Amino acid sequence: MLIIPAIDLKDGHCVRLKQGVMENATVFSENPGEMAAHWLDQGARRLHLVDLNGAFAGKPKNKNAIREIVQAIDNQIPIQLGGGIRDLDTIESYLDEGVSYIIIGTAAVKIPGFLHDACNAFPGHILVGLDAKEGKVAVDGWSKVTGHDVIDLAVKFEDYGVEAIIYTDIGRDGMLNGVNVKATVDLASKLTIPVIASGGITDMEDVRTLCSIETEGVMGAITGRAIYEGTLDFKAAQALADELRKSYGF
Repeated sequence: MLIIPAIDLKDGHCVRLKQGVMENATVFSENPGEMAAHWLDQGARRLHLVDLNGAFAGKPKNKNAIREIVQAIDNQIPIQLGGGIRDLDTIESYLDEGVSYIIIGTAAVKIPGFLHDACNAFPGHILVGLDAKEGKVAVDGWSKVTGHDVIDLAVKFEDYGVEAIIYTDIGRDGMLNGVNVKATVDLASKLTIPVIASGGITDMEDVRTLCSIETEGVMGAITGRAIYEGTLDFKAAQALADELRKSYGF
């Protein structure tokens, strides 16, 4: 089980939002590169980046901050990035700069042909972010809830060739009230590709719970506010996940 630190970027700063609302942003660092280096030093094996301005604008808005993070990490661990990625040229540019995985969210739902093209052009590098409220997919920076069912879309996108699904429960993201385990397992059970959980991780008990469902196809969990506000010790969380993995015999 990978515990994956999130670095959400707004106006070049590292922030966290509550339930995806831009006005509810808390700045945790003004130096994205230093923050990335910190999580690497703490034992992170992957980083999750989101260009929040880009997600709302529909085009990249934090390229300089992303470049700083890539340089700080220096290819030591994979970086996955989402937010405002709507064309193949942008994907190619980010991959060339050192980003390992590209997360397509809104565009996957609204322009499925683009996702299909991306999977064909960059096999092994495309993830899909499905953000849901009560089982229905939200788009445009969570500002609009569609009528699309999460599981139906995930199965469709698996056929396209995506590497993994990042599943976020909007109602729990940034709220520190636990992971929606049932919805995450329900999704993972319908897929052969892995699911990365996101939204609501609070403490070590959540880590234990997530590790117990790793065999269901949940390969990792993204955490943000908990590790920034101190309700979860990241280094200890990853150590616990590793220990539990051994105890479960895989």
